[in-house]
Amino acid sequence: MENLKVATAQFENRSGDKTYNLEMIDTLSRQAAKEGARVIAFHECSVTGYTFARNLSGEQMLAISESIPDGPSVRKLTEISHANNITILAGLFEKDAENNMYKAYVCVNENGLVAKFRKLHPFINPHLKPGNEYVVFDLFGWKCGILICYDNNIIENVRATKLLGADIIFMPHVTMCTPSSRPGAGFVDPALWFNKENDPTTLRQEFDGLKGRSWLMKWLPARAYDNAIYAVFSNPIGMDDDQLKNGCSMIVDPFGDVVAECRALGNDIAIATLVPEKIKAAGGTRYLNARKPALYSEIIGKAHVSEQKVVWL
Repeated sequence: MENLKVATAQFENRSGDKTYNLEMIDTLSRQAAKEGARVIAFHECSVTGYTFARNLSGEQMLAISESIPDGPSVRKLTEISHANNITILAGLFEKDAENNMYKAYVCVNENGLVAKFRKLHPFINPHLKPGNEYVVFDLFGWKCGILICYDNNIIENVRATKLLGADIIFMPHVTMCTPSSRPGAGFVDPALWFNKENDPTTLRQEFDGLKGRSWLMKWLPARAYDNAIYAVFSNPIGMDDDQLKNGCSMIVDPFGDVVAECRALGNDIAIATLVPEKIKAAGGTRYLNARKPALYSEIIGKAHVSEQKVVWL
């Protein structure tokens, strides 16, 4: 493997407006290519928008979903890749020949589709089916994987993708700034976004606090560190339907260090040079080699029991 320049992006998508979103992907891809990146990654459902889908019927979902690889959005991504000489990863809703629908994320170069992944844990719309396999593919001599948003919170998915050979895992998200049971979570007031030129400080405090980046930093570096991977995290910024998102797209190295991050309060890219020597030197590589699968393979592989009754004696 040789050093590889990779970009991660953030932008404010428009719900259901594929033409606009693809124009933004084109613009940011061109910028990244001019700065030397060979690959750029965008957020979950970056082609279609995301949060608005929670209110769509099955018929409406079918209308915005596309076949892969012969649908119009993948064809357009291929054109953008060819025009800008950069490999692109982006997300959209997929439908197959039987009209089953999935949350998909594709990798496209100038020749067309390189890889496709279906989200394992979709929940934004009840008509979406879960994917059922991991994906590992080659980019410029690097083995890469994809896990979409909540997939990364189930730690077995990250470890499994690593064990299949991935040294880079692309992690497209639409996350943060939403209510949760964790302390400090919650929505960020959209009024702060529309007033960001007058008061960027308050908006940044909300974006970087427990509603946003501070939560992300509890777990994202750990995924990279424990598994000796480069984590390429992408997230939208601005309004996604009626919810405000905080961006902070970033690349985390195998030591768990943030090596590039979008910090603009708007559309932005961040570029890092991925270095194979870091993977060999990282603690996660030693931990992988020290595993004792015979000790816990049956435990980890057991069927999940969602509810258990506890009787106190």
